[in-house]
This record gives sequence, structure tokens and C-alpha cells, in this order.
Amino acid sequence: MNLFDIFSNIEKVDAEAADRFSFYNRRHVLKFGAKATALAALPTFFSSVVNKAYAALPNATEVLKYALTLEYLEAAFYKMGLEKSGLIPSTDRAIFAQIGKHEDAHVKLLQGALASNSIASPMFDFGPAFDSYQNFLTYSQSFEDLGVRAYKGQAGVLKQTDYLTVALQIHSVEARHAAMVRALRGDKGWIQGNNSGGAVAAVYAGEEVTTQAGVSIVGLPGQTSNSASEAFDEPLDEKAVLALAGAFIK
Repeated sequence: MNLFDIFSNIEKVDAEAADRFSFYNRRHVLKFGAKATALAALPTFFSSVVNKAYAALPNATEVLKYALTLEYLEAAFYKMGLEKSGLIPSTDRAIFAQIGKHEDAHVKLLQGALASNSIASPMFDFGPAFDSYQNFLTYSQSFEDLGVRAYKGQAGVLKQTDYLTVALQIHSVEARHAAMVRALRGDKGWIQGNNSGGAVAAVYAGEEVTTQAGVSIVGLPGQTSNSASEAFDEPLDEKAVLALAGAFIK
């Protein structure tokens, strides 16, 4: 979600940056994804583009610092979970190890972009998240479902197709993570109404909407309030996302 905001601000400031960010399209990622040297060079390249694109934004550094803080939070959650002996069953460790790698990649990218302005990771308190595997899954689901809604909440500000494509690629991965974790909890892969399934309730506030683009889905043949809410995800605004994420920072 943080990268989504960064791309949006870059788009507004520097059109040339959009062309240079085409480097990160799917074909290039697939081409270089297995090469450690190419991956190591990504933060440096990203930094040069971000510095130019954000030159006219007085709060650019703060935007990136906030983005890095959010990624620190997610990366720390999975790292701590994987490091706690006996918490995650051996059958599921590979799943969360992969998700953790995704978060680590985001952290490294933003650290490179900020360069000397980079900030240290704050301390996090995840409460009872690591008391049991079920607790861990519950918190994981909350973070992943939050990420999906956060991306959707910013979709309207993107104008250039390239940026929308990048955002949707990230958004879809967040959704896959969420569906996987929900399946591990024995739940449906999608959200029904504002039912949190025991996860953080605020993440699901507003998901009970049954009207889309002025059309009442419940009024259509064969549709119920449950099926109408399941068929569509709702966005979550920045204020709500910040409040939820901030609750875990000491």
C-alpha cells in the first residue's frame, strides 16, 4: 500500500519518471528475478528516480519514511513469527517464509530510495499474536485483508496505465496472501459482510455494502445480502489504515 502512494505522487510530479518505471514491468521482473546482482541494484535505481520525481514535493522524504515504517511493521511480524520456535507448523512454514520475503524486499527497496535519510525500524508490539498459531493466523489475515483494502482505497488517484498496472499486480498478490491465510484458518477465501471471523474487526468495517455504482445487488434475481457483499471488496481510506497500522507501533 505504501508503494501505491509513492507511485501516485511520482506520477503527479515527473512524467519522465513514469517512463523509467516501465523498467519494473512484469517482463523485466521475470527476466531478472533470479539474479541476485540485478535485485541488489533495484534500490539504487529506484532511489535515483524517486529523488528526481520528488524534488518538488517538500514532504517527499516523510512520505517515504512513513512507507518504510509500514513495511518494517509487516516484515517484523512475519520475521518474529518465523523465529518463534514451535509457533508455525512445519507444513506451513514455507508459506509464511515466502510472504516474509516479499515484505523484506519492500523494506530494502525503500531503504535504498531514502539513502542517508533512511530511518531505523521502530519497536512493534503485536500483543498476543505469537501466543498461539491460531492467533498468528488471525493477525496475519488482518494485515493481509487490510493491505487489499488499502490498495483499493488509493486506486482512484492513479491516472497512468503503467502505474495502475503495477498497483494491481501488488494488490492481487496481497489478495492471494489473504485468501491463503483465510484458507489456513478454515474460512472462505472472501469476506462476507463485515464478518471478521475473529480477526481485527475494524479491518472489515464497511464491507457489508450491497449497493455498487448505484445498483442494489440485493435487488437482482437470486442475490442475498451475503452474496452481494461477498462479490465486491470495499476500499479503506488512508485515515483508517493509518489508525489500524499505528496501533501496533510502540
